[in-house]
Amino acid sequence: MRKIILAAAAAGVALTLAACSEKTEEATTEAADSMAADATDAAAEATDAAAEATDAAADAADAAAPAEAPAAE
Repeated sequence: MRKIILAAAAAGVALTLAACSEKTEEATTEAADSMAADATDAAAEATDAAAEATDAAADAADAAAPAEAPAAE
């Protein structure tokens, strides 16, 4: 009788751990997907900021350049 009770308890523990593991796996997958999406968004924002900075630097360089004198013939 004791062995049957212990086997049933062990089976219950095993099932509980298996169910918990599935939930943990899903949560881990969701967290990884969320982190990947955040990284993609951050990379896109960084690319946009770099493009804006490049455009601003080019505009500043154009504004600082002296006007070209007409060519003398």
